[in-house]
Amino acid sequence: MNDPLQLIMKEIEQVLCDFQTTSMERVVTILSSATRVFVAGEGRSGLMAKAFAMRLMHLGADVYVVGETITPSIQNGDVLIAVSGSGVTKSTVWMAEKARQLGCPVMAFTTDVASPLAQKASCIVYVPAATKYRRDHEKASIQPLSSLFDQCIHIILDAICLQYAEVKQVEHKQAFSQHSNLD
Repeated sequence: MNDPLQLIMKEIEQVLCDFQTTSMERVVTILSSATRVFVAGEGRSGLMAKAFAMRLMHLGADVYVVGETITPSIQNGDVLIAVSGSGVTKSTVWMAEKARQLGCPVMAFTTDVASPLAQKASCIVYVPAATKYRRDHEKASIQPLSSLFDQCIHIILDAICLQYAEVKQVEHKQAFSQHSNLD
């Protein structure tokens, strides 16, 4: 096997070169005007969503992870970020449907713009990566399951945080002041 780090980096680069960065601007606009931000996802996609929530909190957003014990009810003015590579994860699709019923915008991050999740979304962020299903429209990957999607979504969400910080005029020192200090 060739150098696995180089192979992974090449796969990530191929996805990010095909990613439409203009969709990030729309996400930042919606996030900037939201009262509160809720994030949802399952498995590793859910972990990427949680990492995004943490960084948004550092940047001053009022943000919650769906399913955590302290998460309040979503209400008008709030936004749901739903992360599912396949776009078919039942719990994530159900959360998106419920949020839309309550009048909240849903931003879906997925590899499938025709998926049930995408159909519930008011904003679709298409990530052209591989998932565990290896569908025809997905990029090829040597990595197991949805690793390529998870890696790319993490980078994309961090890039959104950079834009969000710029819009909200949050610099490193201010973000650091929100970092956990009980450790």
